[in-house]
Amino acid sequence: MPLQTQAAGQVSSKKRVWASALVIIAILALIGLLTLRTRTVAIRFATVTRETITSSISTNGKVEPVQNFEAHAPVQTSVKKVLVKEGEHVKAGQLLLQLDDTQVRSDAARAQAQVKAAQAQLSAIRAGGSHEEVFTTRNQLSSAQSELQAAQRNLDAMKRLEQTGAASPAEVQDAEARLKNAQSQVNLLEQKSGGGRYSSLDVQRAEAQLQEAQAAYAASQDMLSKLDIRAPFAGEAYYMPLKVGNFVNPGDLLAEVADLSHVVVKAYVDEPDIGKLGLGQPTTVTWDALPGSSWQGKVTQVPTTVTSRGSRSVGEVTCEIDNSEKKLLPNVNVSVLIVTAKHENVLSVPREAVHQEDGKRYVLEVVNDQLVRRDVETSIANLTDIEVTKGLSDGSKVALGAYNNQPLHDGMKVTLPK
Repeated sequence: MPLQTQAAGQVSSKKRVWASALVIIAILALIGLLTLRTRTVAIRFATVTRETITSSISTNGKVEPVQNFEAHAPVQTSVKKVLVKEGEHVKAGQLLLQLDDTQVRSDAARAQAQVKAAQAQLSAIRAGGSHEEVFTTRNQLSSAQSELQAAQRNLDAMKRLEQTGAASPAEVQDAEARLKNAQSQVNLLEQKSGGGRYSSLDVQRAEAQLQEAQAAYAASQDMLSKLDIRAPFAGEAYYMPLKVGNFVNPGDLLAEVADLSHVVVKAYVDEPDIGKLGLGQPTTVTWDALPGSSWQGKVTQVPTTVTSRGSRSVGEVTCEIDNSEKKLLPNVNVSVLIVTAKHENVLSVPREAVHQEDGKRYVLEVVNDQLVRRDVETSIANLTDIEVTKGLSDGSKVALGAYNNQPLHDGMKVTLPK
C-alpha cells in the first residue's frame, strides 16, 4: 500500500474516534442533566409566621443642649473670682465668675466727669454764660446804663450852651459821639445778658457733646455689668475652664451653662433614607462611654436640605432626648437608632427567601416536596425579615437555598430536613 493512502486512512480513523467520543460525552451530559432534574435536592426552608416587623435607620449623631448659655469675655482683662465649680447646678441669676473691673471703673468715672462738664457747659450756654460771667455782665450793663444816662445829660447841656454861644458845635458833636458809644455798649451788654451771647449752632454743639458723654458713660456702665457673669437660667455649669488670675482676650469663652435634663441629638441620615423619616418617630440613643445604657426620645425636626459630611451625603435630623439623669453630656458623639415603621402581627419571611425578576418579587413555596413560584407583595423590612402583604398564607414553607448550593427553580423536587 502506498504511504499516502496509509496516512489518509489513519486520519480518517482518528476523526471517527473523536466523533465517537463527543457523542459519548453528550449522552453522559444528557443523562446527568436528566438525573439532576429528577433527583430531589435537600434544602433549607423557613415557615411563614406572624410577628412584629420594625424598620429602622441606624446612624451617628452629636448631643447638644436644648437651651445653652455661653459667656464670652467682653474686654481684655483677667479673672478676679470663680464662684462655682464645673458640673455644679446653678440657679437663675447666680453669679458664676467675676472679671477684673479696675480699668472699666476708671473709664466709667472719666465718662461720668465728662457728662457733668457737658451738662454744665450746656446750662451755661443756655443761660448766656457761667454764673460769674452773668454777674460780670450785669455789673457791666449797670455801669453802661449809668454812662448812657450821663452822656444824655451831657448832650442836653451842650445843646443849651450852644444856643447861648457858650459851647461850640465841636463840643456838641463830641457829646453826641459819647452818647452813641454809650448806647452801643448798653445794647451789646443787654444782648449778652438776654442770652444772645451764643448762637443756635453753639447750643447744638454743646448738646451733641453732652449726648456723646452720656453714651460713653452708659457704655461703661453696661461693660461693668458684663464683667459679672451670671447664669440666665437654672441648669448645670458644665464648662468652667478658668481659674483666678487667668488672662482673657475679648471673645474668649468663659463658661457654659445648660439645662441637661433635656438634650437634642443632631443625627446624620444618609440621603437614600431621608424619605423614611417623619416627625414623632421613636429614637434610641446609645453612648460608647456608658455601655448598656440607652436614652429614649423622638424626632422633632426632619432634614430640609442635604449636605456633604466627609464622603457621605446626609440630612441633619433633630431628635429630642430625655436625659433626666443628666448622664449624656453636651458635644459627645453617640449612636442613633430611629424607628421609621412598626407593623405588628404581620406575615414575615426571611429576606433571603424573596427573589426579584423583571421588577416582580417572588418566593419558592414548598408544596408536596416540590418548589412552586409564588409572586408576592412586600412591605417594610428589618435586617433579617421582610413583611409579606400578599401571595402567602400563615404556615407556608418557603425555600431559602440548597445545602449543596445548587440553584433552585420552579418545579424542582426537594426534601426538607427532619
